[in-house]
Amino acid sequence: MTTSSQSLFRRLTPYFSARLRQNYRLLSSAPALSTDLREPQPSSSSSESPSLDAVHLTANCVRRIKELQASETNGKLLRLSIEAGGCSGFQYNFLLDDKTNDDDRIFERDGVKLVVDNISYDFVKGATIDYVEELIRSAFQVSTNPSAVGGCSCKSSFMVK
Repeated sequence: MTTSSQSLFRRLTPYFSARLRQNYRLLSSAPALSTDLREPQPSSSSSESPSLDAVHLTANCVRRIKELQASETNGKLLRLSIEAGGCSGFQYNFLLDDKTNDDDRIFERDGVKLVVDNISYDFVKGATIDYVEELIRSAFQVSTNPSAVGGCSCKSSFMVK
């Protein structure tokens, strides 16, 4: 590691540590989170039991994931996670992943799987995931989220109720 890289790392470490502590405090203050972390939750599936707490996929979302899976050799899963940041406080992060973790919840529609980690799940219960093609971009986005009170116009970040 070069000296400038080490210096940059030393300067940024306190900032990231403070952000991690702040995010932990925000996430641990959520009322439903404390019980979810102590009790192991089985994987949920929207096809097994239609629930208000399930995360739903639109037909456009399912179609696009199937297109992406067809171009890949191994089956990819769409992963949704929540990160602190964005213009409204929290932001959605979509990723194509090939593995699941022990704390993941899996939602399935027509053979397509959406994976949400346990902490992020509390922020997207009952949400609907869509794939939108616009003039300026094409992307997965959360079209409705009952846990959000507001957000930016591009629907990539939100404020929690």
